[in-house]
Amino acid sequence: MTDAVRQRYARFARDETPGRSIRYTEWAQGVAADAEMCAVLARLDEQHRQPPLVFAVARMLGAPVAGYDRWRSFVLEHADAVVAECAQRSVQTNEPLRLSALLPALGAVDGPIALLEIGAAAGLCLYPDRYSYRLVGPDGELRRALDPRGGPSPVVLTSRVCGPLPPLRMPEVVWRAGIDLAPLDARDPDDAAWLSALVWPGETERAARISAALRIAADDPPLLRAGEAADLLHDTAALAPADATLVVTTPGVLVYLPRPRRLALIDGIRALDARWVTIDAPGLHDGWRPPLDPDDGEGFAVALDGRVIARADPLGRWWEWHPDETPRRS
Repeated sequence: MTDAVRQRYARFARDETPGRSIRYTEWAQGVAADAEMCAVLARLDEQHRQPPLVFAVARMLGAPVAGYDRWRSFVLEHADAVVAECAQRSVQTNEPLRLSALLPALGAVDGPIALLEIGAAAGLCLYPDRYSYRLVGPDGELRRALDPRGGPSPVVLTSRVCGPLPPLRMPEVVWRAGIDLAPLDARDPDDAAWLSALVWPGETERAARISAALRIAADDPPLLRAGEAADLLHDTAALAPADATLVVTTPGVLVYLPRPRRLALIDGIRALDARWVTIDAPGLHDGWRPPLDPDDGEGFAVALDGRVIARADPLGRWWEWHPDETPRRS
């Protein structure tokens, strides 16, 4: 068990942290070489000992964002509390920047829109019409700016866009709802602190973005329901206004579902009178129309009703429009 912990943290330091967080690289490398720390984390099941979760929980409990030795001392001193908290938490990224990559799909849907997000956390991805977008080219030059009807937003989503720009428009959202196993309330200081703890050290722009998005959500909270998405999907969808187009989004959540539940949820979404917008790894499911070759193309696939219209970074930092993409069959 401890060997599995060591391998997971070594892989995280090698493959996931470079370019994002020097501090998390240091901590993960330290854990991977530390038998005592590996033994503590081996008390958790695989799902709850993920490095981003353990690091966020430790920070929330008061661990210093400092060198590995100081962080290690805190975790060992508070090992029972860290293990207990990790066991009841999950990673809830709730990154609004993903909406930049979803904008071509959302803008293609005739409004008004009733937006229902699966895995909504605090619902920060339920406000695509309340954020500003700045689309830049490979060298950073501004290619397109979009603002809400009332003017520039305190939340500015900046993404690098490769290739041609598609026709873009701000979606008209008239109803917002989300389903999550453990929804977060943007008005609750503890929930806001948890989302802030999930931001990696060094991601200052992301921290500011999420803080500003939390204020928008707190001023106009969405409907958030707690439970399994497949169980609540149809009843929640029935609450949407009849004169709005229902759009169900699954931004970055399907990867956390076991495959049978993942496919059942996709089938449930398709059974609704609704549009479906998602961003996923090509090999994650079979919901693409036509099927995708998992090794075909860079980045994640952005799709509207299963049809791929763009490729993107999983968190929306870049995207590339593929209006005429005809994926190879696997």
